[in-house]
Amino acid sequence: MPVVIGMRLTRWRVRLGALRRLAGHVLHAIGESEALLSLEIVGDDRMRRLNRTFRHRDKTTDVLAFATREGPGPPSALLGDVVISLPQAIRQARRHQQGIDHELVVLLIHGILHLCGYDHERSEPEAKRMVRRERAVLRGIGPIPRLLVSGDSDRV
Repeated sequence: MPVVIGMRLTRWRVRLGALRRLAGHVLHAIGESEALLSLEIVGDDRMRRLNRTFRHRDKTTDVLAFATREGPGPPSALLGDVVISLPQAIRQARRHQQGIDHELVVLLIHGILHLCGYDHERSEPEAKRMVRRERAVLRGIGPIPRLLVSGDSDRV
């Protein structure tokens, strides 16, 4: 279950090894342990451009998912790409009064479930189904590792 992580942000430091292991654990928990995953940690500007280009919403968002298996062509081992805005995740963690590590895990799970076909925007029953699955996966993770190096979340 290789997980490729890209991060060009220099303002924050993320423990990429811990994040990679966590993503692998999530993939295993949802029955996709053999899948490949691309994960990118970005800033607000990049996320806004992606959201505008692919969803026609001219604002930043917390997580985007680009499923590879939905497209035409032969089956792929690559499940898809999950993109997380770290500044948005930090703001949401503060707003929800959660730790940033918890928020990153929630966004990672949410993005991976989107890659697997879950879509909370499709209908209310589908949204409830997705929330139930997110909570179940989160419960199965156990203690959440430190992902963001301390002190860095103060500079949003």
